[in-house]
Amino acid sequence: MSEDIGKLLLGVKNSVNGKRWLSRLEDERLAAALAQRLEVQEVVGRVLAARNVGLDDASSFLNPKLKTMLPNPSHLLDMQSSVDRILKAIKEGEVIGVLGDYDVDGATSSALIVRFFSELGLNTPVYIPDRQKEGYGPNLPGLLKLQEKGAHVVITVDCGTTAFAPLEAAAAAGIDIIVVDHHVAEPKLPTGARVINPNRADEHSTCGQLAAVGVTFLLIVAINRALREKNWYNQDRPEPNLMSWLDLVALGTICDVVPLTGLNRALVKQGLKVLASRENKGIAALAEVANVDKGLDAYDVGFVLGPRVNAGGRVGDSALGVKLLTTEDQNEAAAIANLLDDYNTERREIESAVLEAAIAQAEEQDNDNRRLIIVAGKNWHPGVIGIVAGRLRERFGKPSCVLALSEGMGKGSGRSVKGVALGPAVIAAHQAGILVNGGGHNMAAGFMVKEDKLAELDEFLMAHISRQLDGKNILPTLMFDGVLSPAGASVDLIQLLDCVGPFGSGNPRPRFGFPQVRVVNSGIVGKDHVRCVLTGVDGGETLKAIAFRSAGTAMGNTLMNTRGLPLHVAGNLRLNEWQGRVSPQLFIDDVASA
Repeated sequence: MSEDIGKLLLGVKNSVNGKRWLSRLEDERLAAALAQRLEVQEVVGRVLAARNVGLDDASSFLNPKLKTMLPNPSHLLDMQSSVDRILKAIKEGEVIGVLGDYDVDGATSSALIVRFFSELGLNTPVYIPDRQKEGYGPNLPGLLKLQEKGAHVVITVDCGTTAFAPLEAAAAAGIDIIVVDHHVAEPKLPTGARVINPNRADEHSTCGQLAAVGVTFLLIVAINRALREKNWYNQDRPEPNLMSWLDLVALGTICDVVPLTGLNRALVKQGLKVLASRENKGIAALAEVANVDKGLDAYDVGFVLGPRVNAGGRVGDSALGVKLLTTEDQNEAAAIANLLDDYNTERREIESAVLEAAIAQAEEQDNDNRRLIIVAGKNWHPGVIGIVAGRLRERFGKPSCVLALSEGMGKGSGRSVKGVALGPAVIAAHQAGILVNGGGHNMAAGFMVKEDKLAELDEFLMAHISRQLDGKNILPTLMFDGVLSPAGASVDLIQLLDCVGPFGSGNPRPRFGFPQVRVVNSGIVGKDHVRCVLTGVDGGETLKAIAFRSAGTAMGNTLMNTRGLPLHVAGNLRLNEWQGRVSPQLFIDDVASA
């Protein structure tokens, strides 16, 4: 956050985590009007108003419907010509291949295409580049392998917009390329490729917030519509139910941390309903191995399933995610899910070691004059640098880049904060000749750089970010929806607030401040989580709480060693279900002296 928004909450200017606490709500009258118009409790009106939901938009926000929110896919540039080329391939029996990114967005996008074409009776070869050996995006050997499998057309998903050399070489080799992407584009596009991307420089679409799987879904809708218009479907060849694959769309959208507003909100809300049925055998197997025995919500998708789907691309086999999400064999699904779970355990161990070293570097360079954290290390596993960059951003409240160095080259991943567009800064560094390649969107970016260019990259990104901030400082802040007591944190309240979900980027789970509470019991659970029980200053009702990954940190130490002194505690409420009993639990984000 580049400047203060809203009023100071509980007088906290500098919490244990170095953040100031601010109220999200700026318009009390709008909150009251929303509560009255929607006939909901005041707290719901306050949460909606704090998210700038207007009176005219409130009903559709609470009940987003694809029927009214899904745009005509043909409004996107290159969409119609891509559909025409795909229809020609279907008619003439040409093979259509897919090359996807190795993350969840790429895996779900690839799986969506495979499942759709499978319903049409088509076999679709898939190629997922190896993160460590091949790096991000399309490469010519991978594209040629698809051609060897008979592919005349290759659809790249969640990558390709800035892959000039490999795509142009593939086109010269006789492959028709269709790029389906959402990353910020340069003014130039790969020659000879059709590029469906709402974030093209020459695009006027309002769908720029879609993840790649959302753009892929629009392509599937457009192909399906065109086939219907040509009377391709009949009694022997029924039209697929596209809505049955919204579980894939929800999974990719949530895990790519794009804003859950507008069309994304509708896709995810409907997709979560499909996820709850667990019809996809791979998702069902993954939920079972992760011990999720309740209905899947956005948190489960983003923090339980997503990391496991990602684990194959990070430390194992990049193709496992697509295989899991497309298999119809229950035994195969179980085997892949267990393997991904093992990879995820390995990933956590690797991540912990890299994070410790990265924090040590970051603490040395963190000061008021630095608008960016950028750290690098030899032998750091490239599969975890994105996660570590996110952890540094959370800890320091600044855009953070982490690089794994090997043989004179650095693979980098960055995560940004609100108000700083990191992807465009990385693209500008690529255009300036500092990077070997690079791209991304506002909140995340990936790149490759020669090790001897690191100092130049640091200077360039610092200058670019400073221009974006226009002289303002990045002030680490925590935004709040209100103040509660432990007694007020009830199951009924949490269930009431859930109507504002699904929660995620762009629509965060409501955060509340709990003033003047005492820690009556605390201890470490798992490897590094602090669990505690809170009570009001005068005793009374208690509230169970947990602070993840906080053992040994300033926040964890404060919770463990308050000796009954009053604290202000910040966090979001969730339902804890155990042995058939449901109770409120606070997920702690921050604490401050009271």
